[in-house]
Amino acid sequence: MRVTVVGSGYVGLVSGVCLAVKGHDVTCVDLRRDVVAQLNDGVPHIHERGLPELLKSVLASARFRATTDLHAPIETAEIALIAVGTPSKNGAIDLSAVRQCARQIGAYLATTPHHLSVVVKSTVIPGTTDTIVREELEHSSGKKLGAFGLGMNPEFLREGEAIEDFMEPDRIVIGQEDERTLARLEELYAPWNCDKLRVNTRTAEMIKYANNAILATQISVVNEVANLCAAVGGVDALDVMRGVHLDKRWSPITPLGRLVPQILTYLIPGCGFGGSCFPKDVQALRTQGESLGLPMNILNAVLDVNAAQPGQIVSILERKLGALSGRRTLVLGLSFKPNTDDVRESASIKIARDLLRAEADVRCYDPLATENFKLAIGIAANRIQFSSDWRREVEWAEIVIIATRTQEYGELTSLRVAGKTVFDARRLINPADVAPADYLTIGRRLN
Repeated sequence: MRVTVVGSGYVGLVSGVCLAVKGHDVTCVDLRRDVVAQLNDGVPHIHERGLPELLKSVLASARFRATTDLHAPIETAEIALIAVGTPSKNGAIDLSAVRQCARQIGAYLATTPHHLSVVVKSTVIPGTTDTIVREELEHSSGKKLGAFGLGMNPEFLREGEAIEDFMEPDRIVIGQEDERTLARLEELYAPWNCDKLRVNTRTAEMIKYANNAILATQISVVNEVANLCAAVGGVDALDVMRGVHLDKRWSPITPLGRLVPQILTYLIPGCGFGGSCFPKDVQALRTQGESLGLPMNILNAVLDVNAAQPGQIVSILERKLGALSGRRTLVLGLSFKPNTDDVRESASIKIARDLLRAEADVRCYDPLATENFKLAIGIAANRIQFSSDWRREVEWAEIVIIATRTQEYGELTSLRVAGKTVFDARRLINPADVAPADYLTIGRRLN
């Protein structure tokens, strides 16, 4: 199929490249000329494992290209995927880019009898596609739904694992408002053999938000239980969660043994969730609920617990060590999760700011996200030293904080840590493996 993808961020670029890998003819549209030039040279402007190799392969096969011109590729396209950003603004999503994209597509539709299915890939609150997007298309084209198609196809991509998630999905949600768009989306995803759920666009939108809200709720519940474990004393939250994991409803017992589902990775105490999806999506769903007169008590609590959780780090350190002024502190991990350069809503931003307020001497390391972190933390970056060799910095540090669960930080157990304080905020290492150090974590009372 001929597909135009509008937007080349994490969702748009990964979707476009992976669709091209499966044999579709894909054009990715972006307003930024430098980004378009990079992509056509085979250089992604985002970090995603496996993406550079796939981009080069689909460019070589001539099944993928990038352009700043929207109209040329949609003249022959059967589907236009809207994959532009929907950032959070005062707790609600900003739909200005989605609106503008729909208007531009509608303006093209006004000039041609060509039938195009416009499918929203961006994360938008329930009721957006069949109202706002439809109205923009109809107003700017002078046509009614039927003269063009309308759909919503949410993404379920984890940053750092997005290629795998797209190529080997657990489900594909096909939201549509007309039969022709349904048929096109069926053809688009025919190469994939997985569960496919066919629903209207509002349901597709809600599935995405419900999915993230429920996962975020699990994380906050576990963190609140962990904080209680520490307050009670004599209880390690990780032991508690191991006992919970053994419930056969979480880990079914089969004739071949016990299954350990991936969902259990969300049931580990830590310093909170971040990223471009969970905080923004929970906030947006809460805002929509409140606008409809619903109190949204649980989602409010999820966000409150998560906002406070990174503060546990400095609070625990101060209770254990006293004032942190001048203490040599190394923060390992700046992105919101491993294998990405994305620092949006990263707990490490809050941790670093708390350390600076406590007047600690702060050094940081991340294999991918340092430059983005500097931009995110602003002028405070001038008070932080950023290292290219975290192992060397361990010798310098009095306090080492593991802030992301990057596997290379597990090597800390082989370094000289005697007399140091190791704060394992992500439960990456075994406390016994750093026994000469004073091991601290979330969910366990201080000795």
